[in-house]
Amino acid sequence: MPQLSVVVPVFNERGNIVPLLSEIATALRGKVDFEVVYIDDASRDDSLAVLGAAKVQFPELRVIKHLAQSGQSTAIRNGIKAARGTWIATLDGDGQNDPADIPKLIAARDAGPVDVKLYAGWRVNRKDTGSKRWASKIANAIRSRLLRDATPDTGCGIKLIERAAFLDLPYFDHMHRYLPALMQRAGWKTVSVPVNHRPRGSGASKYNNLNRALVGIADLRGVAWLIRRSKRSSVEEI
Repeated sequence: MPQLSVVVPVFNERGNIVPLLSEIATALRGKVDFEVVYIDDASRDDSLAVLGAAKVQFPELRVIKHLAQSGQSTAIRNGIKAARGTWIATLDGDGQNDPADIPKLIAARDAGPVDVKLYAGWRVNRKDTGSKRWASKIANAIRSRLLRDATPDTGCGIKLIERAAFLDLPYFDHMHRYLPALMQRAGWKTVSVPVNHRPRGSGASKYNNLNRALVGIADLRGVAWLIRRSKRSSVEEI
């Protein structure tokens, strides 16, 4: 069984698949037993065919496909459900996350306390457009003030998370943007780790500032409600 599963959701990312797989292999081969789980979210290009052909070059690769487009959070969750590793590294499929940072997150985990179940990437030098950086800065400030999750960057796609802890979280669409707050609600600690960030390799972004904001308002209110309504209790067997 692999120690680590790298989960990568993709939608119309055919030009980024093989370059990213090559970087994952370079970063992890010989260092950790791993698998790579790609989830194709019903791409309209030939991403699925590219993934199928890539299995010859990358024996660590497993491919899951959605029969209907379901979004990034559902893709991540289905990938983690299918994963066999006890810890999960997530990456965006556009190549902006650097797989070379995965060993850095693993090292932070190995040196950290056992009650930290999420190591979240923190893009300290973002390579996005100015408008996207400002929109994220504002959104992060509002989220941090409302949820008090002490996380400077929840939108970064690269994370290291314990599989069992993730699957115990409440599921909803776009939940991947609130993982630190949800993990803390469950009683676990989270740590932010500075990571590299790069321009998109090819293709186009699937999000814009407006659709992020419209969805984010409702989600933020929902997560705040979940936190207010949470109740935890320690248990012991008699």
